[in-house]
Amino acid sequence: MVHVSTPPVLALRGISRRFGAVQALRDVELEIHAGEVVALVGDNGAGKSTLVKVITGVAPADEGAIEWEGRPVRISRPHEARALGIACVYQDLALCESLDVVGNIFLGHEICRAGVLDEVSMERRARELDLLDTLSTGIANVRVPVTALSAGQRQTVAICRALLSRPKLLILDEPTAALGVSQTARFLDLIEHLRERGIGVLLISHNLGDVKAVADEVAVLRLGRNNGFFDVLTTPQEQIISSMTGATDNAVTHRKAWEAVR
Repeated sequence: MVHVSTPPVLALRGISRRFGAVQALRDVELEIHAGEVVALVGDNGAGKSTLVKVITGVAPADEGAIEWEGRPVRISRPHEARALGIACVYQDLALCESLDVVGNIFLGHEICRAGVLDEVSMERRARELDLLDTLSTGIANVRVPVTALSAGQRQTVAICRALLSRPKLLILDEPTAALGVSQTARFLDLIEHLRERGIGVLLISHNLGDVKAVADEVAVLRLGRNNGFFDVLTTPQEQIISSMTGATDNAVTHRKAWEAVR
């Protein structure tokens, strides 16, 4: 469990976001510490995707405050989020299937010399970082096209690309939605490895089995509001489901909600 005295790597305070007449988020609170896995759960339309957009600078908050490692910051553009140390792996992975593994890992961050792609340096750097081996991709040839990889291997390539910038916070959007049972098990092991490396992880998932397996805490969104913060080890799964469906009203919007589960 994370020490309460340690400032969270990311803290959202009273975040609200409106799209025209639709109030997508209202007074949302969230905290994530280094080396902690926080699961963000909720039904479709609960506001999870909008909250990710706020954190990554795609759709800046209309109201509220964001703190990064204890200091106030403003995230109004994706590059500002990346500069802080925030990386996101979306559900569609955003991989280029015609490129090989190395090409996808360095997509958007290619190494060039004299205006020409330095393929040798990129492959060497990928191997020096030990990302593929450390995350157990099972990929023997880093020059194989991504189209030839399994869903689990593609997922890990996308995560390797996100980790290339050495982020302090990694957001994973429905990472096991397209994975089989064995691939999901390996992926959950990967999350444990990220925790051990001291990376804060925000896991967005509908699969409460995955959440119970790896998350430290669960934050429930319902209709754009917080509807509960739970310690995974001490909270029955039925209570989390009740909060997600609205059977239990745990609406809370203040920092003391997080203090209660720590």
